[in-house]
Amino acid sequence: MLLPFFHNKFTEAGLDEAGRGCYAGPVFAAAVVLPKDFFHPLLNDSKQLTKQERDCLRPIIEKESLAFAVAKVSNVEIDRINILQASFKAMHLALNQLNLLPDILLVDGNRFKPYKELPHQCIVKGDEMYASIAAASVLAKTYRDEYMENLHREYEMYYWNKNKGYGTPEHRYAIEIHGLCRYHRKSFNIYKPREQETLEY
Repeated sequence: MLLPFFHNKFTEAGLDEAGRGCYAGPVFAAAVVLPKDFFHPLLNDSKQLTKQERDCLRPIIEKESLAFAVAKVSNVEIDRINILQASFKAMHLALNQLNLLPDILLVDGNRFKPYKELPHQCIVKGDEMYASIAAASVLAKTYRDEYMENLHREYEMYYWNKNKGYGTPEHRYAIEIHGLCRYHRKSFNIYKPREQETLEY
């Protein structure tokens, strides 16, 4: 069962990202400030929920949160600064958009780049422990999935409507056949073209 908060007296923003390990597309991050008494029986780490459960939770989180924001960093920027720094940047961009400044940040994972003067607490598997981080994981995941489904219409051969950019067998096979497109993360070294097969259209 998720814990409702880390500190009873302080306003907390939960932070999580989605798409860090993908071959293609942006990395997304969300920041969520929940009321101390927020509870929903479905809420959990987004990876442990079905698509239907995540889609059900998203409007509830958006309506009942004290503040929320979602941001992304493109694959081009990921290639430029690396995926770890891009994940931190996406979290910072989400925090910039909050209309409520929290007292402390709860970050899923074991590393974080400090944001302004705010204290933060890194929590490994925090999305399985604290409601605000779980809520952030749901928003980051649903917003990113929606984004990749839209990109699929442009490059249907990669099946991003199903794999969302992750390195599934069908995605890897499509890369072997069609090469890389402009949304793939070149720095991940996922494909070495025989000559010049990168799709830039």
